[in-house]
Amino acid sequence: MIRYKKLGYVVLNVTDLDKSVDFYENIVGLQVVERENKTALLRCSRDHHNLILEQAGEAGLKRVAYELEKVEQFQGVFDYLTEQGLEPVELSAKEAQSLAQGRTLRFKDPHMAVTYEFYVEMMQMGLPFVPKKAKITRFLHVVYETNKFDEMLDFFTNTLNFRVSDTSSDNKGAWAWLRAFPSPYHHDLAITKGAENKLNHLAYQAERVDDVGIQVNKLNDANVPILFGPGRHRPSSSIFLYFADPDGITLEYSQGMEEFPEEGAREPRRLEPTPETIDEWGGTPKPGFGKHGKLISEDLEKNNQ
Repeated sequence: MIRYKKLGYVVLNVTDLDKSVDFYENIVGLQVVERENKTALLRCSRDHHNLILEQAGEAGLKRVAYELEKVEQFQGVFDYLTEQGLEPVELSAKEAQSLAQGRTLRFKDPHMAVTYEFYVEMMQMGLPFVPKKAKITRFLHVVYETNKFDEMLDFFTNTLNFRVSDTSSDNKGAWAWLRAFPSPYHHDLAITKGAENKLNHLAYQAERVDDVGIQVNKLNDANVPILFGPGRHRPSSSIFLYFADPDGITLEYSQGMEEFPEEGAREPRRLEPTPETIDEWGGTPKPGFGKHGKLISEDLEKNNQ
């Protein structure tokens, strides 16, 4: 059984690295760790990195990385994924070292062809992460829109050992909020039924409700589009605020998310599919919400040469 320590980081392709680094450092609040040629690594925790930005001709999500709970799991997880026909590729020691990680594997899911990375032992930085004025404390979750909703839900729950926290569905659409067991957070991944396969948004955890309010003013002062919120999600009970990065990718500040114990967790709920489930305060997203989020395909063998 796969057991996860946490959602570690994502890799985003961006069309203007200078602009994106400035945005993620000074607007979102991450800290630059390394920058070389067309790549920048940033963090929002003690981890070496929680975000990698890569200069490219087209913006989008390139990779999602999870840290496994224990080093000893790695070979068993690799063998299990192989048995499941997912053809994982282990990175060379040189490439893993360049990412400040221990053993690392990558594979693609069979329905959306998103690249996933499982790794162990990311380097911990000597100095703690110091948040900006609006304080974030961790990279929290990834949300997809998919036209393979049932297949993706089955894949994450029955193959990758994610647990369902809540669902919502009717004949018009569906949502599922999932946690990478035994992650305590209501969701570090969610999927919603849609016409195409794409990234819906990425989320960072805000330390206090005040930090969500501070971010509202910060975004307004910088003329950054607010796409939705502030509001409150019924499934996770969290306060939310959505805004756009320079390539239009939707980002979220989330505060106060429900947490689950490893044992004795409540049963998943089937929630009414109404606008109030998404926002108890009655708000509605603007047209740009979740609009830009292309999924970038990787050649796993080529990347490991």
